[in-house]
Amino acid sequence: MTSGEPTTQSSDDFEQIQSVVYAQAQRSAGDSTELLQLLRLLETLHRRIREDLFIKTLPTNRQALYLLLREIETEGGWPYIPRMRIKSLMANLYAEEASKELE
Repeated sequence: MTSGEPTTQSSDDFEQIQSVVYAQAQRSAGDSTELLQLLRLLETLHRRIREDLFIKTLPTNRQALYLLLREIETEGGWPYIPRMRIKSLMANLYAEEASKELE
């Protein structure tokens, strides 16, 4: 598919993918190991799509580059999957420990 508006079919497909992934996340609620596995899967898919498919579709002329940048700007920016930093994880752990000590 080329750049531009997604077709109705692809929009429906994207919604279905989103529903399936979020439903799995909800089924895994409370299980940090399963949620971490799901996040790793999403990160792997993101990397594979970017490296194997997306890079090959990047614009080769100024007009196409302008259209892509305009789409990125108007539709929400560059896709990025941030990783939780160990410091954040530790801060959450310390906050939980402190709240238990106050009880």
